[in-house]
Amino acid sequence: MLTVLRLHLPTEIPVVGCEITPYVLLKRPDNTVSPQDIPESAPVGGCCMRYKWYRILIDKNAPVCSFHPNELATLQCIGCVKTKVPTAKSYHCTSKCFLDSWKHHLALHGRASKVNESGQEELAVRTSSGLSDAVNTSSTPLYTPNISEKSGSESVFVVGHSRTYTPTADDVGHVLKLECIPVNAENRIPIGISKQVATSRVIPAPSPRPRRMIKVGGSDFLTHLDRNGRSASSGTFTVLSYNVLADQYATSDLYGYCPSWALAWPYRRQNLLKEILGYRADIVCLQEVQNNHFEDFFSPELDKHGYQAFYKMKTKEASSRNDNTVDGCATFFRRDRFSPVKKYEVEFSKAAESLTDAVIQPGQKKLALSRLNKDNVALIVVLEAKFSYHGVDNRQLLCVANTHLDVHPDLKDVKIWQVHTLLKGIEKIAVTGDIPLLVCGDFNLVPGSASHGLIVMGKIDQFHPDLGVDPLGIVRPPNKLNHQLPLVSAYSTFARMVGVNLGLELQRRKMDPTTNEPLFTSCTRNFIGTLDYIFYSADTLSVESLLELLDEDSLRKDTALPSPVWSSDHIALLAEFRCQTRMWR
Repeated sequence: MLTVLRLHLPTEIPVVGCEITPYVLLKRPDNTVSPQDIPESAPVGGCCMRYKWYRILIDKNAPVCSFHPNELATLQCIGCVKTKVPTAKSYHCTSKCFLDSWKHHLALHGRASKVNESGQEELAVRTSSGLSDAVNTSSTPLYTPNISEKSGSESVFVVGHSRTYTPTADDVGHVLKLECIPVNAENRIPIGISKQVATSRVIPAPSPRPRRMIKVGGSDFLTHLDRNGRSASSGTFTVLSYNVLADQYATSDLYGYCPSWALAWPYRRQNLLKEILGYRADIVCLQEVQNNHFEDFFSPELDKHGYQAFYKMKTKEASSRNDNTVDGCATFFRRDRFSPVKKYEVEFSKAAESLTDAVIQPGQKKLALSRLNKDNVALIVVLEAKFSYHGVDNRQLLCVANTHLDVHPDLKDVKIWQVHTLLKGIEKIAVTGDIPLLVCGDFNLVPGSASHGLIVMGKIDQFHPDLGVDPLGIVRPPNKLNHQLPLVSAYSTFARMVGVNLGLELQRRKMDPTTNEPLFTSCTRNFIGTLDYIFYSADTLSVESLLELLDEDSLRKDTALPSPVWSSDHIALLAEFRCQTRMWR
């Protein structure tokens, strides 16, 4: 007989638009145990599973906590009410919730606290009873019990008959229930005990404010987009670079400040896809794309929107993971604007082996490999671009490199070596053919480091302190570490622009004046700084516009990245370029 042994849902809070796929463990008619489904279309031993999803209509007027949407609110911040903050942001489930979130909640309405005579801070709140209380931060606050979820009779509607279900806007504020029933495949009569599981209230998907493209290559403040959302300027193209945070790294241990439902891959993948497609980039360079997610999600979903893809998985020298959970670099490009010409793959582990064989003393080879043998990779693609000038189609080759370099901050010599290895490889491809060049990715390099200087200056200052970390002697002499690529950071254009413009001035405030780079491209609770870049060959390309940068305050009010609004610990970078080389037909 068919029996449901276990049933649970992957996340505690369902979100509109995010598919819910339950885990169902079945004992099959042959007494084997498996999570593999037995649908009505493919019965086994005369049995199959039938699923029903129900929407339970409950009192939608009962407020829910702004930080814990699965909990009903028991108090409301009066400061929010007075400063006309959206009502939904003012609710909290407990006094502890309110106190824990106060530092970040304060940014919503400015200073809403007062100092009492003893110098202790008092926070004004309204409890669920409607009375105003003063919660003293120096003691454990009292609060009223949670409001009951039930309000009068409940109405139940069947909303789905498949194993999975995607909540809709009609489900917001209501509870969903899944019922799993083993049935006879012929007469559909139940033959076993059904199992049921209910969700918390369905919440709407957070919607971030769209980031604008800021014009830097002309007099206009904003670029003009065509009806497909792309730049209307002829002969231009856009490039997106984004570390999407692989699911294996998106853990509560690392990002405990982010609600668990917002860390769950079913939610993050939909949020990331919506964001990526919203930028409508011609070329998309993604990092930390898990192999299984590339195959099962990113590639097929972006294919629907006209993108072709190449993928390079990291090697496994520094990992014991299986192929599915190993991440890598994925490069997508629009088929209607580009054709693939050639693909190159860089594996730094192979380069490390070649280096140790060539220059490392035999007694040091094991030590050298343990330090250099990382699983980082780069994916280099040569594309043929299709541009139109005055109704005439033209062709132009373009080289796009996408990489994710070593993360360890103490391995400065390894970072320098990886950067130099990558650039010398690109040099062989791009310089000989005078091909416009883009180098995108998460470089894990901060502005001002020796590695960053090597990229943008073509050499390293021989007195740079980073050169002091070199136990293998691989960055000596420093004058041999150079390249001939005229690379410039696209976002440094914000800092280099002259003239007075309100939009540009706002962006310049988000730039570091000493390095001409953004103040940050990654913002977590433990780190804020710039790690991501789009570099371009300044002799063949010019920057036309850039995606506006986020400011720290807007992120810190949600604690940090990732958050329910932004589903990675990095921010996306997007640049529009114009080719300066002579086009050929």
